[in-house]
Amino acid sequence: MRRTVSELSRFYATPEGAVTRRMVAAKLNEAWPDLTGCDVLGLGYTTPWLDLFPAEARRVIAAMPAAQGAEIWPEGLKSRCVLVDEHYTPFPSAMFDRIFIMHGLEEAPNPEGVLMEASRLLTTNGRLILAVTARGGLWTHAEKTPFGHGQPFSRSQLEHLLRAAELEPLAWSHALFVPPMRSCLRWAQTFETWAPRIWPYPGGLILMEAGKRAIRSNIRGTATSVIDDLRDALGVPQPQPVHPVAGCDIK
Repeated sequence: MRRTVSELSRFYATPEGAVTRRMVAAKLNEAWPDLTGCDVLGLGYTTPWLDLFPAEARRVIAAMPAAQGAEIWPEGLKSRCVLVDEHYTPFPSAMFDRIFIMHGLEEAPNPEGVLMEASRLLTTNGRLILAVTARGGLWTHAEKTPFGHGQPFSRSQLEHLLRAAELEPLAWSHALFVPPMRSCLRWAQTFETWAPRIWPYPGGLILMEAGKRAIRSNIRGTATSVIDDLRDALGVPQPQPVHPVAGCDIK
């Protein structure tokens, strides 16, 4: 059974959740230091981080799976949180410059479908960051946290899933090296700094950044991609070209 929005919200109100939020936020800030003029989508349960994105972003939306449930976000302001079928969201194709997925794959009935939909929503020069529970990490055994449920992933499994959705992995890293014990949390930053060099276990999370794969030519000489072929077969509308958003060019 998928973790509900209430369970996830309660977890991020705990010390373990606060550490998770801080470690993942550091990775996001490092990867995406400038979101000026960008349209940003958080898919899964991402509101603990969406508040951290700078006000310069043109639009920030939280999309939460129907099986998980949704919450009011941001509090006290006009809601920008929407309940969706994560395989068929209501957004136009090529709408978002940045997509962040957290708690979106581990308990999804069809992870491949989630990434296919994310690929549809991403602009040609956009970037996606996927954060999932790492196979072999200590947090996979922490059943009192969301990371002790669902399917963990290895780096190679994520790369395979992304490429199947016509997304090209660009960079990856681990996070959340501290053991899932409250007595260790005070040393979380020390673990994050030194564990990659000396710790025998991977971090509790693996984060992978990806972009749209380059278009190839088929045997008839027309520009196409595998994902376009699949969507044609399924009768799904193709992404429409969009004008680049000022300030969102990938260097």
